[in-house]
Amino acid sequence: MIDRPSGASKIPPIAGERTWPKFDGNQIIDNAGRACAWSRLGHAMPRTFLEELAVGQRFASGRLRVDGESIKRFAAEFDPQPFHLDEQAAKKTVFRGLAASGWHTAALSMRLLLESDFRPADGMIGVRMEELHWPHPVRPGDELRLEIEILAIQPSPTKPGQGMVKMRVTTLNQADRAVQTYIANVLVLARRKTP
Repeated sequence: MIDRPSGASKIPPIAGERTWPKFDGNQIIDNAGRACAWSRLGHAMPRTFLEELAVGQRFASGRLRVDGESIKRFAAEFDPQPFHLDEQAAKKTVFRGLAASGWHTAALSMRLLLESDFRPADGMIGVRMEELHWPHPVRPGDELRLEIEILAIQPSPTKPGQGMVKMRVTTLNQADRAVQTYIANVLVLARRKTP
């Protein structure tokens, strides 16, 4: 059992070496190659308010290793197509091998985003996503990580105390090839209400 700080949310434990149970066939690894601690989930990390962000600012995540069984499990429930379910059938498709569903990649990317060093006050509240692309497939054994770049910040003209942040989120594999890119617009609280 993981010793969690009081008030921690009910996010399931992540995988790790010797200490934690397996997390659904995927393992979260920090940038030093170690399994992440609970505080990496951001529960012990400071929250970021609108005033503390700047255009061009960058954030990163740890890494997550994907295995073939988790690819098949996700596909069986949400995207049951041969190239996501069966290695032999997948060889005869455009993918030429087992590939994760794009929606599986999106779900894994969301997990990494929540565990990244971009920690908006009051949580990750998505309002709109733009330009979602999957330029390369995710394969068994891939290690994914995120790069996040702030593109625009707009305090709300009608709701003091909050604003919109537009950010580019790129999911990369271990070879630094983009496997997913999108532009997200998220609601971020301000530390103080603006007139």
